[in-house]
Amino acid sequence: MKKYLAEFIGTFILVFIGTGTAVVLGGYTGGTDAGFLGVLAIAFAFGLSIVAAAYAIGHISGCHVNPAVSLAVWMSGNLTAKEFGGYVIAQILGAVAGSSFLAFIIASSTNLEGYGANGYGELSAAGLNLVGALGVEVVLTFIFVLAILGVTSSKATSHMGGIVIGLTLTLVHIIGVPLTGTSVNPARSLAPAFFAGGDALAQVWVFILAPLVGAALAAVVFKTFFHIKEETGIEVAGDSDVRRTRHR
Repeated sequence: MKKYLAEFIGTFILVFIGTGTAVVLGGYTGGTDAGFLGVLAIAFAFGLSIVAAAYAIGHISGCHVNPAVSLAVWMSGNLTAKEFGGYVIAQILGAVAGSSFLAFIIASSTNLEGYGANGYGELSAAGLNLVGALGVEVVLTFIFVLAILGVTSSKATSHMGGIVIGLTLTLVHIIGVPLTGTSVNPARSLAPAFFAGGDALAQVWVFILAPLVGAALAAVVFKTFFHIKEETGIEVAGDSDVRRTRHR
């Protein structure tokens, strides 16, 4: 239960801070200096949320806070099917809680509106169509999840995981915000769409399916081509020599 509570809290942080920043700044406002600064602010809000959550709960649950990430970890053999289901439920509930608190903030204001939902077509600042949105979300999620699997696969780099993952999430948001609002996370997309309703809710299937496909592709590519088990030292009892067994 500690793992599931950690995932709930971490996803709450991500969704409230990330989508909340988008709402407060009014989203992407076009090719102006203000629009560019808004994209950077939203991107860093999501990225720094991951950094904060990673160092707060990473030692408990790994700080997936994303069903797509949990899918990739499960496919890599580092999560049981039962844990995967529990993680996804906790992440969705955490996202709903984050959007619920954002809804409370919006209701307490006379100027704020929207929930930071993802979208394509008229809901895309760049006017991206359905096919484009699917492609963008698959590719951005692939990049994001591949970076996660890479940085967490070795003890030499895992201590940098929070920073690397947070910066990678910032990176994909810089290009993704004007295109789709950037999902790469089904839970992050589902909760705001539920509160926004209308077209955002009708389109949310794209931002559930595409990140899962991108994450699955990243898991397959990483496991097939990039995964290398680390060399381990095994001391044999009763023998003064230390024999090293190399695993590849």
